[in-house]
Amino acid sequence: MFTHIKSVEAWLKAADRLPVNVKFVIEGEEEVGSNHLDQFLTDNRDRCRCDVAVISDTSQYGPDTPAITYGLRGIMACEVTLTGPNQDLHSGVFGGSVANPANGLARLIAALHDDDGRVQIPGFYDDIVPLTDEERRNFANLPFDEASYVGNLGISDVYGEAGFTTLERRWARPTCDVNGMISGYTGEGPKTIVPAVASAKITCRLVPNQNPQQLTANLKQFLSERLLPGLSISFVDQHGAPAIVCDLHSPYMQAARHAIEAGFGTPPVMIREGGSIPVAGSFKDILGVDTLLLGWGQNSDNLHSPNESFRLIDFHNGTRASAQLWAALAGQSE
Repeated sequence: MFTHIKSVEAWLKAADRLPVNVKFVIEGEEEVGSNHLDQFLTDNRDRCRCDVAVISDTSQYGPDTPAITYGLRGIMACEVTLTGPNQDLHSGVFGGSVANPANGLARLIAALHDDDGRVQIPGFYDDIVPLTDEERRNFANLPFDEASYVGNLGISDVYGEAGFTTLERRWARPTCDVNGMISGYTGEGPKTIVPAVASAKITCRLVPNQNPQQLTANLKQFLSERLLPGLSISFVDQHGAPAIVCDLHSPYMQAARHAIEAGFGTPPVMIREGGSIPVAGSFKDILGVDTLLLGWGQNSDNLHSPNESFRLIDFHNGTRASAQLWAALAGQSE
């Protein structure tokens, strides 16, 4: 965000005016679903009218390899809670005679995928837009060292949906993941109980043509139909947003290519991103505009983790690219 503010400041100091009009919309609720942003855009549609939106919440492909992200996965998020007995029970006295919510939850989670890593929610893959041959070639031509990827993550091997590469799985295939599980006694040492409650937080990353509302309903039905006798289920729909894919050959995309090459000194590669930025869909639905996803950081910046960081060189290059972008966009509108 700040790179764009600084680039506007630089234009005003150097030339007294911007080559295009720039409007900033800044909010701080993205990590909790941006519950008020859509309403703000709807209420202020005239004030926010524009030709194209710009978001810098993505990353470069790697050090010294800037990127334009032309696709984002969507998201659906929920919390599932299974309830059994009205209190924790002694597992020796009651175990084997009542359904254990933790066991029942594990059973449901195990049912979410088959042995090939495919999600088993009904309708999950219906109507999705597959990768084109051109996209698969572009991904394959990117410099990607799978051994380094594995080593940096501290794992022994990659895993995912059969038939797709690691980059394809990360960027352009739908997923279903358990984000957290809570049940029973989790302190030091044993405590022999049958827990009364078990819960899990689940998110699915979606690709174009997947409907988050419909798939959330399908997931709820899928889990409800597989409950062990004696357990009840509660289901909380947290939030959802569809995936987006932008036109690789639009004039705005060409302007962004020029600006990044000028700012970073090397042309950008075209990538997708596995994460979700719901406001990009809102800009399309409410304002009717596409979004340029121009990220300056690195995937090694520890996003969402301790010691999150942003390299100074990327900050300065991003600011230069932003300054070039306003002139390049002005050239497209002439």
